[in-house]
Amino acid sequence: MKMTDNVAKSNGTTPAATPTSGMAAKGSAVVKWADDRLGLATSQKKMIRKVFPDHWSFMLGEIALWSFVVLLVTGVFLTLWFVPSMAEIQYQGSYDQLRGVEMSEAYASSLDISFDVRGGLLMRQMHHWAAMLFIAAMLVHMMRVFVTGAFRKPREVNWLIGGVLILLGIVEGFAGYSLPDDLLSGTGLRIADGLVKATPVLGTYMSFFMFGGEFPGDVIVPRLYIAHVLLIPGLILALIAAHMLLVVYHKHTQWAGPGRTEENVVGYPMMPVYAAKAGGFFFIVFGVTAVMGGLLSINPVWKYGPYDPSKVTAGSQPDWYMGIAEGLLRIMPGWETHLFGVTLSWNILIPGMVTPMVLLGIMMAWPFLEAWVTGDKKEHHILDRPRNAPTRTAFLAAMMTVYGLLWAAGGNDLLATQLSMNMEWITYFMRVAVFVLPVIAFLVTKRWCIALQRHDSEKLLHGYETGIIMRSPEGGYSERHLPINGDEAYRLTARPRDEVVAEPVEGKVEGKGGRAEKARAKLSTWMFADNVQKPTAEELEEAHHHAHHEHELEAGLDHAADGHQFDGRHEVEGDSLRH
Repeated sequence: MKMTDNVAKSNGTTPAATPTSGMAAKGSAVVKWADDRLGLATSQKKMIRKVFPDHWSFMLGEIALWSFVVLLVTGVFLTLWFVPSMAEIQYQGSYDQLRGVEMSEAYASSLDISFDVRGGLLMRQMHHWAAMLFIAAMLVHMMRVFVTGAFRKPREVNWLIGGVLILLGIVEGFAGYSLPDDLLSGTGLRIADGLVKATPVLGTYMSFFMFGGEFPGDVIVPRLYIAHVLLIPGLILALIAAHMLLVVYHKHTQWAGPGRTEENVVGYPMMPVYAAKAGGFFFIVFGVTAVMGGLLSINPVWKYGPYDPSKVTAGSQPDWYMGIAEGLLRIMPGWETHLFGVTLSWNILIPGMVTPMVLLGIMMAWPFLEAWVTGDKKEHHILDRPRNAPTRTAFLAAMMTVYGLLWAAGGNDLLATQLSMNMEWITYFMRVAVFVLPVIAFLVTKRWCIALQRHDSEKLLHGYETGIIMRSPEGGYSERHLPINGDEAYRLTARPRDEVVAEPVEGKVEGKGGRAEKARAKLSTWMFADNVQKPTAEELEEAHHHAHHEHELEAGLDHAADGHQFDGRHEVEGDSLRH
């Protein structure tokens, strides 16, 4: 009877389980209860077998993620001692040079963290370095995504999330940079006040609301503190979670190679391989940040002194990620317009508020522009090599040139003093260079990519250069080529052929739609007309037949060509050249 009961149970819909007793039985019951209602086991089983491709360039996003974790950990430590108050006190701490000086509680607590709290200076500097690394890693990750086409369908939303994350990261960095209330951070707040006041009509009201009265007021530090430790980190954390969920949902992109298609992912499962690698990488990022925080001084607020609206730090420079706005402000001509009793300060409004958002907007709009021009509606999970998208790669090079020039322009005073140059001439040069050099960078990069495409095509058709020079009976010289291996040939041919949209026939399409189609055709020609397309199957077959014929001729000679095995790609132990 017992045996019959057991067989009946094992043949039922409930899977058989190992009998347990005591605490194990209670624990098993709790887990089963939770799984019956939440379905955790099924979802976790699917998640731990999720496959991620393996390539060093995919680690750039992880640097940003782990830097944010370091920011959270060190930020929690700093909140325990920082006092977000602008109330005036007399400093009586350990730093002799400022003892007895009137300052805000925020600045005094920053000094206490630096000199009196055990490990405080290390945490402060780790926090600041992690912030710099966080934004840098996001920007480099964004460039990798852009240049490889990883923003294409179905990842356009994730691309927009990444752009918002960069913007929030910059605002978060500025808020944290302003909290110590030292002379340098106060200078940055004064610039922010000027930007707000440059807003037509509403600028003065916005400034009074932000600072609680006339600048600098007595509420800006507490308000920035709430934004810095609560509001913006919450938004960033939510967007990072959404970003990661979309990566898992859409599956990760991968580089072209044998066995890799648009329908699969070749790599390692989440558990245990990828999780172990990601965990180890976190400790690497944490360790590097700790070394930088312990050995490399950053933002020594004690040198600047407390903020005084009547003073400014000589040679003051913002954090690097604010360099683009700083450079625009410094090279913009002093244009103003007086209209109906209102002054429009174009020299502040355009460089400080309009241009940075326009540049970011162009980058965010590129995926949609490219999809419209190409008419591509397919999903893409295989990455482009940068050379195979010359216009896109050249555009990124031009944007990087703009960024670098404006970053340098933000330090025109330091360039002048350190290089013994005239600051006015540096400013004039930057005003011209910011329009000319990006165009040159675009043209050079695009021609470079096309040359690399042509080189790839030659390798596919004629093989790789062995470095072996041959002389014909007529006295001519040529270099011996050998066919590339199948894996490399697959990698070079794993890309679609670019199609240039034909311009509509005159008179066939009228109105707004016709003009849009003409614009689309012109953009398509600009983007793809000069690209070198991969060889067709017929061209490859003809080239291989010609190469086979050449090898047969060489093999029939009494003095057959020798030495190709010494091209660095074959085992040559024990071989020697013929004499």
